[in-house]
Amino acid sequence: MLEEVPVQMSVVLGSSELPIRQILKIGRGALIPLDCGYDDPTEIYVDDQLIARGKIHVSGDRMSVEITEIVKRGR
Repeated sequence: MLEEVPVQMSVVLGSSELPIRQILKIGRGALIPLDCGYDDPTEIYVDDQLIARGKIHVSGDRMSVEITEIVKRGR
């Protein structure tokens, strides 16, 4: 029964602040610098609530997330 309940999942690699004028100029293939390093943890959200942190793995043209920490409620 629960298998049919939709949830939204987001994997956040990092963030960046850009002025609107710069965002409007972004084209395909543009690189946007993020506020994190290669080894920094990735955050995993379900329905806008942080539930876990993990590491990104890249193999060829595929990406995956390894969950390394489950975030306890109230954090």
